[in-house]
Amino acid sequence: MHSLFVFNTPPSPCSYLPHETASLNYEIVGQLTAPEYQTRLLVGWRRFGYALFRPTCPACTKCESVRVPVATFRPDRSQRRCLAANADEVRLVIGEPDVTAEKLELYDRFHAFQAEHVGWPSHGPKDAAGYAESFVDNPFDTQEWCYYLGDRLVGVGYVDRLPAGLSAIYFFHDPDERQRSLGTYNVLSVLRGAAAWELPHVYLGYYVAGCRSLEYKTRFRPIEVLGAGGAWRIME
Repeated sequence: MHSLFVFNTPPSPCSYLPHETASLNYEIVGQLTAPEYQTRLLVGWRRFGYALFRPTCPACTKCESVRVPVATFRPDRSQRRCLAANADEVRLVIGEPDVTAEKLELYDRFHAFQAEHVGWPSHGPKDAAGYAESFVDNPFDTQEWCYYLGDRLVGVGYVDRLPAGLSAIYFFHDPDERQRSLGTYNVLSVLRGAAAWELPHVYLGYYVAGCRSLEYKTRFRPIEVLGAGGAWRIME
């Protein structure tokens, strides 16, 4: 790993829990291998592009890293319905990340819907350079999981394949197809991929109790949470 510089963001309103104050520790790297990132992931770091980050909030510890043990995961009734509804109709293509007008348009529509209906911060259209910086320019090979209904793109996910697991980075989808629960279907697909590749864990990033956008993660059971002492334990 080649670290370029480290900094902390100044305290500001939390995007997950607006009544809390948030701060992030960032480390910008010039080089990073998949095994090196896995080491950081195991102690609570995440990444977008070449930026590693973790919460260092002054008075809140609700951001918790979570992962699903692949061998013992069993889909519940709702998840089985999701699989049945999509498996024969939604086509998954795994490839290398790139930027297209179709992906930019889908990303913008997803975020506009989330801003209007879920309360996410509103922002303008994502340009190609910003999209590439977030999802395409990576320090090691990253997979792009594209979901299609016929020839129409309806979902895009980014996944790191690591020596001992898959790490789901981000997923967005067509809000007009929200009845398909494509976010759930993406996680179930990543879990199936990990099982096929005999990888023990799927990392789902941070869970925050009380944040509507992140609470879905605890529906994938059993799920493990990173404790304060650095040990992973089953979440009750």
